[in-house]
Formats: sequence, C-alpha cells, structure tokens
Amino acid sequence: MSITKAAPPGAGHRDTEAPEGDPGGEQQGWQFNSPLVLTMLLILVVALQGPIRGAVSAPVMQSWMTVFVAVVVQALPFLVLGVLLSALLAVFVPPSFFARALPSRPALAVPVAGMAGAVLPGCECASVPVAGALVRRGVAPAAALAFLLSAPAINPIVLTATAIAFAGRPEMVVARFVASLLVACAMGWLWQRLGRADWLRPPAHPSDEGLGKGAAFWSSVRHDVMHAGGFLVVGAMAAATLKSVVPERWLSLAADNPVVSVLALAVLAVLLSICSEADAFVAASLTQFSLTARLAFLVVGPMIDLKLFAMQTATFGRGFALRFAPATFVMAVASSVLVGAVLL
Repeated sequence: MSITKAAPPGAGHRDTEAPEGDPGGEQQGWQFNSPLVLTMLLILVVALQGPIRGAVSAPVMQSWMTVFVAVVVQALPFLVLGVLLSALLAVFVPPSFFARALPSRPALAVPVAGMAGAVLPGCECASVPVAGALVRRGVAPAAALAFLLSAPAINPIVLTATAIAFAGRPEMVVARFVASLLVACAMGWLWQRLGRADWLRPPAHPSDEGLGKGAAFWSSVRHDVMHAGGFLVVGAMAAATLKSVVPERWLSLAADNPVVSVLALAVLAVLLSICSEADAFVAASLTQFSLTARLAFLVVGPMIDLKLFAMQTATFGRGFALRFAPATFVMAVASSVLVGAVLL
C-alpha cells in the first residue's frame, strides 16, 4: 500500500515514497552545508596544497594577509565592546533615560552627544552599533550621528595614544580633539538641517518580545555581531587589497605639495582602515608629511574608512552611507586644514 498526494493539474498521481534513486521520487537539491560538499572541498584543498602554498608565500599575499589580520584583530575587540554596549542600551536602559539625558532641542542635543563621545573607550567599530541602538531608542538621528563621529576620535584612550605617539607635541592632541569635535557637531547640525527621514533606514533589530532580559541581551549580541562583523571582514579585505597594491613611492611624491599631501593622507586613512587606537602611531611615522597633513589622517580615519562605510551601510542603509560618507570626508578635511592653520 502506498501513500499518494494530489499532483499538479495535468499530471497523473504517483507514489511519494519512491525508492531511493528513483527519478520519479522527490529530489533534494544540492546543499552548501552538505557533508559531501565539505568533503569534496577538503579533498580539493589537499590536492592543490602545492599551488596554494606557493600563492600564500608570495610577498604580495603576505602583505595582504598581514594588513587583513591587523585590521580585523585591531577592530574586533572594539566591535564586540560596541555590540555589548548596544545590547545593554537596547535591553536594560529605558527609553526615558535618553529623553532626560539629552536636551529636547536637537540643535542643543548635537553638541551634548558629541561631547558624550569623549567618555566611550572604543573605536569606530564600537560607535556604529551604539549609534544604531541610540536611534532605535528614540534619540534624534542628528545627535546619534554626532556621537558616532566623535566617540572614536576624542575618547581618552585615543587622545592618550596620540600624546604618546607625538611626544613633545601636545598641540597635536589639542588639534585632534578640536577638529574631530568640530566635524561631529557640524555633521549633526547638517543632518538636522538637510537630512530626510527616508535617507536613514531604521537599524534592524531582532524582536525580543516574550524573552527575558538575559535572553533578549544575548539575542541582540548575536544579531549585531553577525550583522556588523560580516561587513567588518569585507571592509578589511578591501583595505588589505588596496594597501598591498599601492606603491610606497607615491607617498614621497605626494608629500612635496601641501594641498596634495593633505588629500593624500586623507585618502590613505580611508583606504588603510586603521583602528583609531593605533592610527596615531602610523601618522607619527609619516615624517615626510606636514603636521596638518597628518592631522587630516587622524581626523578622517576614525570617521570614514572602508570598514566603517561598510558597517554604516549595514546599519543605516546604503542611501544613508552614500550621502553621509562623502559629506563627512569633505568636512573632516576642511576642519583639519582650518584647525591645523590655527594650532599647528
């Protein structure tokens, strides 16, 4: 006795319990998580281990892997820190807290949020998920964006690292603080003035209805780590690729022109995607460039680089990132030149 089910119109009935291998039975498509696929992949890697070893040992590939691992290793702890803070904000902090902590007028909330970035010991990877949580909790986008830009640039760890890297030049610490805070506030006010609600996609977040606070916290952590972490890897891969193919002699040629040197280091900061806790030491080593050009490197990097652009796209949407990132870059370069001319 066989069990049958209704067939599509125009087709006859057939047994659904067809023997294994029977072409008339229901077929299962290839699955990427199939043990057979994994086994075949392992066999292929073993068979091609010679060419793979040769490709990995090439100087360009060694440089690529070094930059990729460095970016991920530097950024991942602070990404995790940001995710944990984001989950804490989303689960344990009531929405009314933010209404009391920030001024009701967005124009005043922007500088307050910008100054609040000075107390978060993290980098840009931490600020993106935290800013997303602030928007989810009802904070004005202009204030959340000011926090997003200021937190990785003016927190105590970054300023301390800058003071150590530029020992004997305290004006670099002051210039970095002033220029970065100026950009954060200016971009917050600019968004308040010109930003549109449909440009900013509300950050996605898993529903925690029916879950206890502990379960909701870990659900939020898992979601944000997988969501932002994937884009961090993509950004790190792009940064490593660009770093490994850009000749170093281009830097020496660019340093001879004051205008080109500022733009060159600003673009280099975007491409290298260095964590803000480490970028001061890289900038200090670029002794062929002026202090203003190196200030541009320090201001631009924590606000817009490849991995940060990818993470902003993942959190707030591509339409937001395509508008916000270029405006931030221009504002950061202009602020660096202005502050550099006054303080340096």
